[in-house]
Amino acid sequence: MNSLDFKLEYQTVNCADNKGYPVIVVAAGNSTRMCGQNKQLITLCGVPTIIHTLLAFERSDFISNIVLVTKKEDILYLQNLADKYLITKLSDIVEGGSNRQESVVNGLNVIKGAEYVLIHDGARPLVSEQIIARVCKEIGKADGVICGIPITDTLKMTENGIVKTTVDRNNMISVQTPQAVNYNLYTAALKSCDYSQLTDDAAILETMGYTVICVEGEKSNIKITTQEDIALAEFYLEKRGECECE
Repeated sequence: MNSLDFKLEYQTVNCADNKGYPVIVVAAGNSTRMCGQNKQLITLCGVPTIIHTLLAFERSDFISNIVLVTKKEDILYLQNLADKYLITKLSDIVEGGSNRQESVVNGLNVIKGAEYVLIHDGARPLVSEQIIARVCKEIGKADGVICGIPITDTLKMTENGIVKTTVDRNNMISVQTPQAVNYNLYTAALKSCDYSQLTDDAAILETMGYTVICVEGEKSNIKITTQEDIALAEFYLEKRGECECE
């Protein structure tokens, strides 16, 4: 059985019939800063990164189903992993696009009847049930919901290596995922704006003038990007008592 055959075993989920919200987990990147390693499959305390991510949403009462977006060649392998770790909320695995937004659209295409949908980076394996709950509890109060933490470092704007000004860090945050978006507004915005320079999903709503609110994230909700992040992630997992490394 090839990966395409396996993908076609799934069916489009009608979220109007389910309690909770669907989440699209985007895991189709190239891991360019990981020295050729697929960061989704790197083990953290003996468990693949992507499984830590999926388990967080599996355990949340606010989540109805999970749509995983990944590379075509990884579909079957990730399905087998999900089966091994009993990810029962995984409703679909779809092939990613040429960029993040195309990957998100591919995930949206298999979701029907959802007023809001969460979008999360597959490489943020330490997202907690508390963060998921905070985001979901604010859904409906705005067109989008993000999570983030205050910036504590001094910020400076430079040009060609020359410092131009110091930026006021008050009210500045470092943005994380998951982010919740109004399904219809978000899909319409994707067709209307140039998102090539936008770096997160909420920015697409912001560009069109829609309201986005922010809830508290967590320092531990890091994104695995470089080799150094692996040790930090395992430190947080051990601190939580979730590390089973020998």
